[in-house]
Formats: sequence, structure tokens, C-alpha cells
Amino acid sequence: MPQQIQNNRSTKKQSTKKSSFSKLVKEEALTKISTRLHCQIAELSAIFGLCGSIGMLRPGQYVVRFQTENGILAKKYFTLLKKTFNIRNIACAVQRNSFHKKNRCYVILVEQAQDVRTLLLGLHLNDPAKQTVGSLPKRIADPLLLQSDCCKRAFLRGCFLAAGSITDPEKSYHMEFLCTSQGQAKQLLEIIATFGIEAHIVQRRKTSSRVVWVVYVKEGDCISDLLNIMKTHVALLQLENIRVKKEIANSVNRMVNCQTANLQKTITASTTQVEDILLLDQEIGLDHLPQDLRQIAKARLEYEDLTLKELGQMLQPPIGKSGVNHRLRKIKNMADQIRSKRE
Repeated sequence: MPQQIQNNRSTKKQSTKKSSFSKLVKEEALTKISTRLHCQIAELSAIFGLCGSIGMLRPGQYVVRFQTENGILAKKYFTLLKKTFNIRNIACAVQRNSFHKKNRCYVILVEQAQDVRTLLLGLHLNDPAKQTVGSLPKRIADPLLLQSDCCKRAFLRGCFLAAGSITDPEKSYHMEFLCTSQGQAKQLLEIIATFGIEAHIVQRRKTSSRVVWVVYVKEGDCISDLLNIMKTHVALLQLENIRVKKEIANSVNRMVNCQTANLQKTITASTTQVEDILLLDQEIGLDHLPQDLRQIAKARLEYEDLTLKELGQMLQPPIGKSGVNHRLRKIKNMADQIRSKRE
């Protein structure tokens, strides 16, 4: 039983580690609020487009609803509502998830008719009756809100807060955004592409009746660029530190593997060469070999672990790698002739 408890604790620590980098990015993104009103609206439109909906209290009276299990996101949405459109009459509630009792669900409602109208006009949702009540828009935001690069940066930051995640970069490089419609995914892909970053879309089935579209980036350079675009510089620095460490480790591994392979190759070749020399010594004697072959044969028997270049340096006068290889090839040919006569 103690061992089982220890294993459970270990699993919990690993799970916390996996989610910590995404949490770090989102906590930093929470503190980044543009000083420009149009950028604030762009970020708010991203959050609403991915996590908001339009409901109806009664005929002709609409309510804007925002729901998430992410407390960080709820706080950012609440802050942007007040900063962008000076909306003060905001209803907030914390509920328990019906499926996972431990998870909290944050619900923010804008119910006052004037506030709803102001918000929808500001987000370019002029006529709520033309929206699908209770559903999300087919696209995340009106393109008119995303004409400048600064607004696109704020928009991407809002998208990550609402539907983004990053895996632990010490394990792999993967950043993704979950979209509820293909139109949302395509719009997000196009915005990312304007910064020269290559992203991809894949369809993923969450349940038997629910499908999502995932916009993802796999390259470490692209993820670094996106973090820089969202101005999450602390997370960017941490990611770059991890990338440097991994690159150093990979370089060391490649060097060790290369050296190991070369050593194995040297040992294998040396063993064959020693066998050839011993055969010649047994059949004709090394003293009967030409001086240059006799010299290299004795050197190889004395220094079995040296490379051809190192072996050449042991001779007097020293010769190069090609010269050593030429002499050993002659010895091999002589040994092969002896073996063929035996057969």
C-alpha cells in the first residue's frame, strides 16, 4: 500500500509538470493587456468567439454568456469587458462541473439590454437575431477587427487563453488551439500565417457526437515566434533555455554516438588486420616481408587500438592515413592469396 501511494504521488507530480508550462504562458498572458482600445477589442473578440455564446432571456431580450473552467481566462474576460466597453453590470457565478465534481465552471453573463447591445456592436455582431442563439459564431472574429498587426497579436493571445495549450517542451514541441468549427480553424490558421509561421489543421473527435478542429504547430522555432507575438516573454525565455539545453544534449549524444561508431569500426578493422598479419607471420614470417610492410605489420601488432592516422604517426618516418591504408591493403591481399591456396 505505501508503494502504491508513492506511485500515485509520482504520477500526480508528472501530470503537474506536463501542465505547468501552459499554465505559465496563460498566467503571463493574463497580465498582458494592450493600451490600445482596438487591440483590447480584438483580444476580447477572440475569447468570446471561442468561449462565448448569445442566449435569449425572452423574445427580443438577449444575453451574452461566457463559460469556462479556466479561472485565469474568466478573470481576463471580466477585465476586458470593463476596459473595452465600460460594462459594469456583469453577473458572475461559479458552478461545479456535472461530470467532474472537483472542476469549477465559471459563468459570466451580460444581461442588461444596453450593455448587450454595446458589446455586440463593438464585436461587430450587429444583429443578434441573425446569430445562432446558444451557439458559437462560425468564425472567431470579424476580419475588420484584425486589420493591423498589433490587433492580430492581441487576437492570438486571446485565442491561446481561450483554447490553447502547449506540451512540456522538455518532452516535445507542440502547441495547439481547439476550435469548434472548421471556419474558426481556418481563420486562426490565416492569422498565424500572416506572421510567417506554418501551422496545420487536423480534425479530432472528442466524443461520439462532438468533433473539434485543432490548429497546431510542431516546430520549436514556430512556437517561440508565437510566444513572442503574444508578448509572453518570460515563457519564451524559459522555452529557449530548454531548447538550448536539449540542443547541447543532442550534440553531445551525436558526438558520443559518432565516436562510438568510429571506435567500433576501428576495432573491427584492427582485428581483421591483426588476423592477416598473424597469418603471414605463420606462413612466411614477417621478416621476409618488404621493409615497409614489415614496419606497418609490427606497428599494428603492437598498437591494435590505434586508428590508421595514429598508427602512421608511430612509424619512422611518419606517414599519412592513406599510406597506412595502402600498406595494410597489400598485407590483406597477400593473406587472401594464402587463404585461397588453402581452399
